[in-house]
Amino acid sequence: MLLIHNICPETGDRLIHRSLTIDEDIPAGSVWIDLLNPTAGEDKKVETHLGISIPTREEMHDLEPSEIIYTENGAHYMTARVICHSDTVVPRLADVTFILTEKALVTVRYDEPGAFGIFLNRIAKPGGCSPQPAAVIEGLIESIVDRAAEVLRGVGDRIDEASRRVFEGKSSAVEQNGAYQSVIRKIGQYEHIISNVRESMVSVERVLLFLSANFKRPTKAASGFTPEWRTSVRDVQAIEEHATFISSKLSFMLQATLGLVGLEQNKIIKLFSVVAVVLMPPTLIASIYGMNFKAMPELEWAHGYPMALAMMVVFAILPYLFFRWKKWL
Repeated sequence: MLLIHNICPETGDRLIHRSLTIDEDIPAGSVWIDLLNPTAGEDKKVETHLGISIPTREEMHDLEPSEIIYTENGAHYMTARVICHSDTVVPRLADVTFILTEKALVTVRYDEPGAFGIFLNRIAKPGGCSPQPAAVIEGLIESIVDRAAEVLRGVGDRIDEASRRVFEGKSSAVEQNGAYQSVIRKIGQYEHIISNVRESMVSVERVLLFLSANFKRPTKAASGFTPEWRTSVRDVQAIEEHATFISSKLSFMLQATLGLVGLEQNKIIKLFSVVAVVLMPPTLIASIYGMNFKAMPELEWAHGYPMALAMMVVFAILPYLFFRWKKWL
């Protein structure tokens, strides 16, 4: 799909977007050209219009920085990993390539990150975005950073809720409800989201540093807009630090939860040990008087049977009272 964004002819202070068919020419003055799951024909159309080359999906996924961030024929090529489907249990990262030229900004993507929808709603309003390629990429990156911050905040809230569920409730009730297993499973999911956010912000920071070092800033008199890449870099670094803090908090929660699981298991083992010790003397007495030797004087006792029962009861109670005295129970 090929989406174009032009300056609104009526107001001139916002961008309007529409889809373009393969038979239509790209209008002159298009500020932003968005390629969503592009076909070979749509790639060719944009290449002809701007005199650039559109990277393939395989090239966008390259791990070498020199292959995803570079300048060619006056156009700046930058690929970042953007968190996508953050409202699902296991979000994923989508590769997005930004191609910044003097005429227009081109974005190439094969997924629909939520940040793009947020930015599209923003530019549709008057004054939402300055109608210039540099302003568009700055606004897109700002939306990506804001979306990452929202995802982290949501994860932090869910971690706090899980913590209260584990640490504020009675351990026996929590264990019976299976909360420990559920929390450990969720911790893995939350750590996956946090690592995705951190990886996304690292790639975005690399893009911002490249822009601040290579993008020629126009004067305000000439364009009326000067991008502030350093401010965005500070925002990204703040999110990275916050992600590190949440990750450490998650690590503590995992260790604490495993510690509580260990305590519950120790209680069960201790109970079995106490029962075994309590039943040991009665078992010994029953074993002795259960032997069938002929010469056993106790066999002739009239009160031998109740005496054996009484001894078993007494020697079962004594270890129990000793454990209670030692406060082992």
